Amino acid sequence: MGTSEFSVPVLLALLEKSYKISMVYTRQDSQAGRGNKIVQPPVKMAALDNSLPVRQPSSLKGGEEVEYLKSLKPDVIIVSAYGLILPDEVLNLPPLGCINVHPSLLPKYRGPSPIPAAILAGEKETGVTIMLMDRGVDTGPIIRQKAVPISDEDNAETLTVSLARAGGDLLAQLLPDWLERKVKPQPQDDAMASYSRIIGKEDGEIDWSGGAEGIWRKVRAFYPWPGCYTRWEGKVLKIIKARPLDYREIPGKVVEKPPVGEPKGSMIGVGTGAGVLGLEIVQYEGGRPMPAIEFARGHRGFIGSFFPLS
Repeated sequence: MGTSEFSVPVLLALLEKSYKISMVYTRQDSQAGRGNKIVQPPVKMAALDNSLPVRQPSSLKGGEEVEYLKSLKPDVIIVSAYGLILPDEVLNLPPLGCINVHPSLLPKYRGPSPIPAAILAGEKETGVTIMLMDRGVDTGPIIRQKAVPISDEDNAETLTVSLARAGGDLLAQLLPDWLERKVKPQPQDDAMASYSRIIGKEDGEIDWSGGAEGIWRKVRAFYPWPGCYTRWEGKVLKIIKARPLDYREIPGKVVEKPPVGEPKGSMIGVGTGAGVLGLEIVQYEGGRPMPAIEFARGHRGFIGSFFPLS
């Protein structure tokens, strides 16, 4: 049971080890883009590519769906970024339980957005946890974990790829022992728990009165979605890649001033409440991503202008 790109390596790890997958459950197709094109979940596409059956219920609640699941007689249900609540009837159905591949080192960052949350907090490492699911949100006992470092170059997209691979590898290592009941899950320490929240499009707007370090983390945490943005001349300017710089400037002011040791004309910076954010890649509304210095050369008046503080 999975939906997003994070779930695909988990599915492929099961296939690589020749486990019999009786059914792939995923969310329903959605509409996206200007033309409202139908978009299939990544897990569905991976399943169909491997000739696996797919089921896409809107909910797992209700007798008919549960009865169908019972008819499959699963030994274990693997869950990874599925997005639907599993009712008690489903949790209690397989003799070896429902096990979840979660992209954080639980009990840290329970909830829906653990990868952005780890970047926003400035963590140097995160990881994947395989746990036995219970009725709570990511509260089940831990079966196994693996740490994954977070580099300064990581954003939510690249970190998701790293964690997904780690999750697939860890699951493949674990399953033989789990199927033979050789592993005893360990309860989480609820006193150490932290929670991530649902992220909305509005979260991407930059408040230039905040510090450069925090804004830099936000740019990385919210790429590719919802993206970080500000406004210039009434249009949205997305900040795709940036880095914090050591000097000071008036919050919101756009300047052309490179860091010490770098050539003149090599960096566009924006003053913040603490330090300067160096802009590397930006995208103006209706345009393509480009180096910030190139954008500045093509838009007279950009240098010296001010972004709204929030």
